[in-house]
Amino acid sequence: MSHSTALLDVAAVARALANPARLAILDVLAERQACVCGEIVDALPLAQATVSQHLKVLREAGLITGEISGPRTCYGLDRQGLVAAADAFAALFERITPPEGASCACPPGACACPPGSACCS
Repeated sequence: MSHSTALLDVAAVARALANPARLAILDVLAERQACVCGEIVDALPLAQATVSQHLKVLREAGLITGEISGPRTCYGLDRQGLVAAADAFAALFERITPPEGASCACPPGACACPPGSACCS
């Protein structure tokens, strides 16, 4: 299977979401529902430099926006980016989820699991 652009995009978002601190940052931004500057650092038990690095990863993944306001950058959720990420994950899971009632994800006769194993019982 080739790695299409859509799969690469999903992988980039998955990498961005794979860190608990980044998920906490998204939670802080969702709670505030506004552009947030210094409060992110205040809300997390992380150094400012660490938070800045996490914000950079989330921004590059298209999940947040960052707008310069004087000497500070204010961050907020990127609704369009979040919806696109959710849609991409939903499409991926729709493609890879076995049909309802299937006890094995393998096509009939193609399962490499040992007979009687939990994966194909």
